[in-house]
Amino acid sequence: MKVDFDEIVNRRGTYSLKWDGGAFIKSAGLTERYDEETLPLFTADMDLPVPQPMIDALHKTVDHRIFGYSIIPPEYYEAIQYWFQKRHDWEIRQEEIVYSPGTVHALNVAVKAFTEPGDGIIIQRPVYPPFTAVIEGNGRQVRNNALLCDEDGYYTIDFEDFEAKAKEENTKMFILCNPHNPTGRIFTKEELKRMADICAANQVVIVADEIHGDLIRCNQTFIPMAKTVENADHIITCTAINKTFNVAGLHCTNVIIPNPALRETFTKVLGFQLASPFTISALIAAYRESEDWLEQLKEYIDGTMEYVVNFLRENMPQVKTRIPEGTYLMWLDFSGYGLPPEEVHDRIYNKANVILEDGKMFGEEGLQYQRICIPSPRPMIREALERIAREFS
Repeated sequence: MKVDFDEIVNRRGTYSLKWDGGAFIKSAGLTERYDEETLPLFTADMDLPVPQPMIDALHKTVDHRIFGYSIIPPEYYEAIQYWFQKRHDWEIRQEEIVYSPGTVHALNVAVKAFTEPGDGIIIQRPVYPPFTAVIEGNGRQVRNNALLCDEDGYYTIDFEDFEAKAKEENTKMFILCNPHNPTGRIFTKEELKRMADICAANQVVIVADEIHGDLIRCNQTFIPMAKTVENADHIITCTAINKTFNVAGLHCTNVIIPNPALRETFTKVLGFQLASPFTISALIAAYRESEDWLEQLKEYIDGTMEYVVNFLRENMPQVKTRIPEGTYLMWLDFSGYGLPPEEVHDRIYNKANVILEDGKMFGEEGLQYQRICIPSPRPMIREALERIAREFS
């Protein structure tokens, strides 16, 4: 069935963080202005309807009329195994799968389970802000292996620095983001294996956040890090339907932990967790019946990214960006205007009334950047860009 992703669905009045959370968004310091005309393109959820099989499955759950405590059935685990075998040629054993109500929650659990206060944890800035928060909020130390950026905006790994930080006595963990948020890099098999080997040689546990792994360009291939090495006993992988199928509100992350000892420790710190019946039915429908929807979504997002690049080239040539290999995020470099970041922010957030995400939130490496989330109907993206362009003309 052909999906109309250009349809604009009114999300106001649906408890949406991005569309109804103006008071919270302002109190968090993300913007000074939020009103009925605001276009929020800052948070990583989609303004696009979920696949019809998921809707049907959720209706069936509602029609049952009782929503008690739920046990995760074998079909749930089998759907995960089916998806990753088919999409990524990755064989996962059922006992390796641990349910978590969210990825950031899983990161918090991993930090507490496998490190001690004062230990060092490697991240690669500019990177998703909660990575820093889970480290510093738990009394651990950030070891920043900053990504290298060339003149074309392409990011690579500083392996010399990575190995030096991995060898530091109190470095105990590396949190990988792949595909990388916000730069959109999909790290190659060689890059992943090299990082995994360095960590193994230095007894560094890896937590691989791969929740954008299905949101890749149509001409790209994603490889889970755990597949790049013969022994993945030091690798913990976070997967999720939340980003891929736009169900962040259903709280569904699945953590793949091959090492039984690490799995036992993780589950002990995680504590007793139950998924809702809606989460269970949604995941099964997503992984068993919604692949066609995902392929259409990828084509639509690819088209939107082409539109953004062309629009900026024609109307705001000072802004540098590139189509990312993965994610539905774009990383916009405003340094060409020679304006302080505060002025760039004011023109976009207050004057154009569009909410993006200031690059400084991702580390000092992002100071001149803005992150835009583009999985919205294209007419909405067009309006946002036109508003912004007027303020920089």
